[in-house]
Amino acid sequence: MTDYSALDFSELVALSGDEVVTHSFVRDVPLSGSRTLALVTLDNGRDHTRPNTLGPVTLLEFAATLDGLAERAARGEIHGVAVTGKPFILAAGADLGKVSEIPSLATGKLLGQLGHHALGKLSTLGVPSFVFINGLALGGGLEIALNADYRTVDASVAAVALPEVSLGLIPGWGGSYLLPNLIGIENALTVIISNPLKNRVLKATDTVELGIADVLFGSAAFLEHSIAWADGVIAGTTTVARPNKPGKIERLVKWDAAIGIARRMLESRIGTVALSPYIALDLLKAAKSGTREEGFEREDDSLAALIAGDQLQASIYAFNLVQKRAKRPAGAPDKKLARPITKVGVIGAGLMASQFALLFVRRLQVPVVITDLDQARVDKGVAYIHGEIATLQSKGRITADEGNRLSALVTGTTDKSNFSDADWVIEAVFEELGVKQDVFAEIEKYVSPEAILATNTSSLSVEKIGAKLAHPERLVGFHFFNPVAVMPLIEVVNTPQTNETTLSTAMVIAGKLRKNAVITRDTPGFVVNRILAKLLGEAMHAVDTGTPFEVVDGAIAPFGLPMTPFELLELVGLKVGAHVLDTHHAAFPDRFFESDNLHKLAEHGKILERDAKGKVTGFDKTAKKIVAGGTTPMTGEEILRRIEDGLADEIKRMLDDGVVHAAEDIDLCVILGAGWPFQMGGATPYLDRVGASERVFGGTFHTPMIRGVASEVPVTL
Repeated sequence: MTDYSALDFSELVALSGDEVVTHSFVRDVPLSGSRTLALVTLDNGRDHTRPNTLGPVTLLEFAATLDGLAERAARGEIHGVAVTGKPFILAAGADLGKVSEIPSLATGKLLGQLGHHALGKLSTLGVPSFVFINGLALGGGLEIALNADYRTVDASVAAVALPEVSLGLIPGWGGSYLLPNLIGIENALTVIISNPLKNRVLKATDTVELGIADVLFGSAAFLEHSIAWADGVIAGTTTVARPNKPGKIERLVKWDAAIGIARRMLESRIGTVALSPYIALDLLKAAKSGTREEGFEREDDSLAALIAGDQLQASIYAFNLVQKRAKRPAGAPDKKLARPITKVGVIGAGLMASQFALLFVRRLQVPVVITDLDQARVDKGVAYIHGEIATLQSKGRITADEGNRLSALVTGTTDKSNFSDADWVIEAVFEELGVKQDVFAEIEKYVSPEAILATNTSSLSVEKIGAKLAHPERLVGFHFFNPVAVMPLIEVVNTPQTNETTLSTAMVIAGKLRKNAVITRDTPGFVVNRILAKLLGEAMHAVDTGTPFEVVDGAIAPFGLPMTPFELLELVGLKVGAHVLDTHHAAFPDRFFESDNLHKLAEHGKILERDAKGKVTGFDKTAKKIVAGGTTPMTGEEILRRIEDGLADEIKRMLDDGVVHAAEDIDLCVILGAGWPFQMGGATPYLDRVGASERVFGGTFHTPMIRGVASEVPVTL
């Protein structure tokens, strides 16, 4: 077994550079019976905006502190050790800001070993150890608690998690072994695999229900109650039950079965490209037997391999995009130019329009009026919105008073004069240029001169949509992604006529809707649909020339996308997909394919065969007949290379044409709008890694590659 205390961690310290050290402050707390509790408080000396993080210097200081406390325990000076954090924060995990500079596999392994060296001392103090989870506990922060004997949690704690697999890592400081042996394999799979991939965290009550924390106390006297509880444990008057601790039957019967189910779920949801979830699964499977030391060594090896690989670097790059660039959109005008919004008008009462109205009324809390061709459609739209508000209320998401207030704010009409006092009007009508032009030309007669108009077009020219407007400077593209409530991206389309006030208002509204906005130039498909049109067009071209559906699916698997091209086509609608391809072919006939077969498939209605639960079981026989006849099939390798090179070419053209400000905006769009996995880092790092950038234009999108991308936001686990 590894003797962690014999290892030299100086190389990690040298790399830590300007680490913000989280210090370990110790004070003695008297207990009953003349006993003493040593209380260690983790504090980096910054306010709550800079969470405690665990860099090399921090971990070595923590280890030295625990060594000193172990010596005191041996002398009988203390009878227990507890760890807590500064107000509202235990720790946000390891600071990964310098990971890109780790020079070797061996150095990467040291990072895992240092965590085990420091945190593992909580189990070898010679006296009971406690962690009082008083606030944020993520990644390594939670692993501090898992390495201790007992845990309490503050009732107000809102975020406890092991999010590592979403960033291309695994819980590598004990979590992958300790957690399943504390709360059982099924619960551990939820915390380590399922929750990170769904971007979910645990609240305080969840930690107690799962068995991570032993007891919950209110915030007002959390520390006092935790100390008193620890006193009882040390004195032997308080017993601790662990109802979720795995027993023999779970280990023999349920453990491997749960792993197998989780593996199949992962394969169906995310494919097999992302490494970290599957490595985490292997560690969890192995955790059912063997010693703690063996489990820690497996974590060391797995963490080292992931740190040395490309996916972690790509994940950190993606994390920085979402945490930093998305919050400071490139090219956004001064927020002070934005107009206040006191009423919203929605043109259309169909499903998309109704989703808009629901989102606007929930987030802006202002009157929202919808309109359509006849009162029946309007009434149906209003009823849908009211029904969704009622559902939110029934689920406890909003109170009865909130539900009544929101419902009262939503009205419908066929009388366009009711839009006269609207400050923001957005359309969600049929995706046809003439229809949208006429809708805006008509509504402009009723709205105020200051009202801002927005179109949700996915691929039409926003400038052309405004061709019949008297004041096209107040028109902006505001492209949502479906489902509206869930997808975090809005493409804000800036035309040559759009003025700064209009653009600023659009960006401010996107923020109030809790969406991430990227400003794009007015060009076919903007960003996401242009990239997807390239990918889907190549997929259909391969099918049209005789390549089986199955070969195309397999060829695109290395991208790690959340669904196949044909699943995506069915999701957006085959007719919509055909329209998008046609639009791009019309704009760029030399680079985008049109597909008669896709129109025929749209008339047929489906490509995929599904079971009663909607799971894809294969390809529809009629769909296969429709596309039969091609005589020049391609291999999977040929298709993959065509798509990679085609994307590299198209993205380079978009950047040269100023569609967005930088490659980072392209990647932000595909991550947030197309589900491009974090582990790929978006499109451009992937294209650099596989050599497509070099093949197509003799360079790379990132110089140096994504390693060393700076961030003002600490990347922590």
